[in-house]
Amino acid sequence: MDRLVNTVRPYAWGSTTAIPELLGVRPTGEPQAEMWMGAHPGAPSRVDRGAGSVALSEVIAADPEGELGAAAVRLFGPRLPFLLKVLAAASPLSLQVHPDLAQAKEGFADEEERGVPADAPHRNYKDANHKPELICALTPFNGLCGFRDPDEAAELLAALDVDSLKPYVDILHAHPESHALREVLTAVLTADPEAMTETVRQATAAAERLGAQDGPYAPAYAAYASIARHYPGDPGAIAAMLLNFVTLQPGEALYLGAGVPHAYLDGLGVEIMANSDNVLRCGLTPKHVDVPELLRVVRFESAAPGVLRPEADSSGEELYTTPIDEFRLSRHVLADGAAPSPLPATGPQILLCASGEVSLRGADGELPLKRGESAFVPAGEEATLSGDGTVFRATVTA
Repeated sequence: MDRLVNTVRPYAWGSTTAIPELLGVRPTGEPQAEMWMGAHPGAPSRVDRGAGSVALSEVIAADPEGELGAAAVRLFGPRLPFLLKVLAAASPLSLQVHPDLAQAKEGFADEEERGVPADAPHRNYKDANHKPELICALTPFNGLCGFRDPDEAAELLAALDVDSLKPYVDILHAHPESHALREVLTAVLTADPEAMTETVRQATAAAERLGAQDGPYAPAYAAYASIARHYPGDPGAIAAMLLNFVTLQPGEALYLGAGVPHAYLDGLGVEIMANSDNVLRCGLTPKHVDVPELLRVVRFESAAPGVLRPEADSSGEELYTTPIDEFRLSRHVLADGAAPSPLPATGPQILLCASGEVSLRGADGELPLKRGESAFVPAGEEATLSGDGTVFRATVTA
């Protein structure tokens, strides 16, 4: 078992206080957006195996089957197939979507064949993997997830009473769902920039007014207005109005599969994802937006946000059920004096103490974890958890 030393990424949208508070350290005054736990080459966690600090990615590369287990290596290759993060958003992240596995393989192979440099700002596919993800709230957490029903989106846009949005309202009412959503998103993202800037300005003013009034969409209007204030003139502010606004309470989660447009707005959460960097952006960003490729990947289907709540088994482990194998997220809510919770040794595990103080005990001894601390447990290592606190457990389904 290894205590992890993790990198905190200072993206501009990050909170200056949330991650320092979790870790019990003094804020630096700079944004601290994501704490990465895992073996991603961009910022691998570090461990001490007795010969000084070494990257977890190097430890795994030296003995993939010993660290990950034969089953995980057979299914996912000789690398940790997931990345665990603490995400702290103080302002909206980009509106984005991720490809499925076939699209990622095809897109990566195409860009490789065309010789697009790996670090080119217009490159879409950094690897050949998909990037399903799950976000679990540690504080109230706001986000956008999936398309609204077209009639509902039309009602929301119509109430803004902005002339340049009325054609979109008509399309949403008149066409079948997939066609309507595709046509409106395409029109928004390809509109004349000067005209769109004025549309966003008018829509922002109307959304602020409606967000301050009573009504079923008031929280959503307030959120859309906030997005537009952060990204004035960005067409993504209008695209966001096609999506469901959702607030997660602590312990609730969202699973985001391939093709589902989404954006995180604000809050602190635990995020887990397949080990990929493939992101196609729809807006709310100065980065590259490839509209044709985006439209190829987006699934133009409406659905209510599927808020997940953990389901406990007989051992007390509370599982967030998802349809993929690369990661499995659960939590243990521990109380002093209770029997230790067993941790099955079927695959590699990362454990994050989100509150309180706990003890991780294995064959080689005991590892105490305070709030914000994390550990790696190799495959085959029998371990238990005890103490008084909440621990998130990341592993593989296989």
